Amino acid sequence: MELALFYIVILLANIIQGITGFAGTILAMPFSLKLVGMDTAVPVLNALGLLSGIYVFAGNYRHVDKKELLRVAAVMIPTLLIGMWIRRRLAGSPRLLYVILGVLAIVIGIMGLVSTLGGRSSETGENGPQKASPGASAEIPQFLLLAAAGLVHGMFVCGGPLLIGYLTGRIKEKTAFRATISTVWIFLNGIMLITQIAAGQWNMQLLKVQLISVPFLLAGMFLGGLLYKRMSQRVFMIITYVLLLIAGATLFFK
Repeated sequence: MELALFYIVILLANIIQGITGFAGTILAMPFSLKLVGMDTAVPVLNALGLLSGIYVFAGNYRHVDKKELLRVAAVMIPTLLIGMWIRRRLAGSPRLLYVILGVLAIVIGIMGLVSTLGGRSSETGENGPQKASPGASAEIPQFLLLAAAGLVHGMFVCGGPLLIGYLTGRIKEKTAFRATISTVWIFLNGIMLITQIAAGQWNMQLLKVQLISVPFLLAGMFLGGLLYKRMSQRVFMIITYVLLLIAGATLFFK
């Protein structure tokens, strides 16, 4: 029963991903942790993120902003590895990890609601970033945001909202934005997948769960793309952030 609900979570989260252009993994992760646990949720959602990154990259690779890609990789790869190390160190304290992710989801949900309801929705992904933030004066905050994105991604495969917060101030053109962020996921999720395999985290049962989850990912992205063309994105942004608040709150009762 838990696995069936896990696949439904993947489907619904990727419908939201297809509509809003982000939040699929961080929306899926809290519910997935409660349904199948961290040892299944993290590797499976990581691999799905890798697949979705390859899907977008394949059609947009010529538009990758190589300068920003190198900058992101230089900061996020080291902090990604630190995040993975922290998660391993806290593996014996899953309750603490759930609380950390719960707080993160709630903070992002509140900030997103404030921004969206205030008319400053930072629509990304399909729409691209809306405006650039200040230049040199914002370098240190942007660096810290990027470092935090790597850390969170290493711990929970949920660095997307933070990375989007960074890239919206760096890349204005929507195709370059999508191509670059998708390439980032290929690198980061690929590193995580290799380390998971090397650590012996993958087995036949996990591989079976992974293979079954792929059609749910593809169906979610397809349905999300259809809904994106027909319905108000602002409404779905609000729904997404409300769901993030609920998802984050559930982790406090694990």
